[in-house]
Amino acid sequence: MKSNNTLRLMYCFIMLLACSFATAQKWENLFNGKNLEGWHIIPGGEWKVEKGIIAAASAASEPRHGLLVSDKQFGDFEVEIEYKAVKGNSGLYFRCEEVKDAVGVFGFQAEIDPEKDAGGLYETGGRAWVIQPSPQDVKKWYKPGAWNTMKVRAVGKDITVWVNGIPSATLTNDPGRLSGHIALQLHGGMDMEVYFKKVRVKTL
Repeated sequence: MKSNNTLRLMYCFIMLLACSFATAQKWENLFNGKNLEGWHIIPGGEWKVEKGIIAAASAASEPRHGLLVSDKQFGDFEVEIEYKAVKGNSGLYFRCEEVKDAVGVFGFQAEIDPEKDAGGLYETGGRAWVIQPSPQDVKKWYKPGAWNTMKVRAVGKDITVWVNGIPSATLTNDPGRLSGHIALQLHGGMDMEVYFKKVRVKTL
């Protein structure tokens, strides 16, 4: 009898671990396609939802970086977005913290730009460029004027960025932050136009 009870407990424990693992590995949509629920805005710039797409814009007269920031914070994760950059410099921030500064947040951003540096890693409020790709490398993975897919995987101190399935930046044993918000950026001081139609995250 005692042996049977032990086996039942072991079975329940294994099933609990399996369910927890499955839940942790499930993709979660951070953008519901209807509104900006689950996000908050750091002005300036304008963020709105049009026909299932996040449309973001700001004028060169706006000195502040506009940010769309996730309400949730994340530690180890994968985040994936689909974006189209038309004008100006944008970015996918991760493990970032909000600050009372014109830039809005400090932390890593995977670079989004209509012409250059796509998929590089820049640390706002820190080291500036950590990995800046060459123009020749950017041509390997970035599609100008089209929808592009970007994915970031951050586990512990290891970070990898992909653009359209091709690795664009890799860090091992990085000394940066280990958790924080996800955010989308409108760079201040330039005409901005950028679109996002998918934002999803998987907790690892």
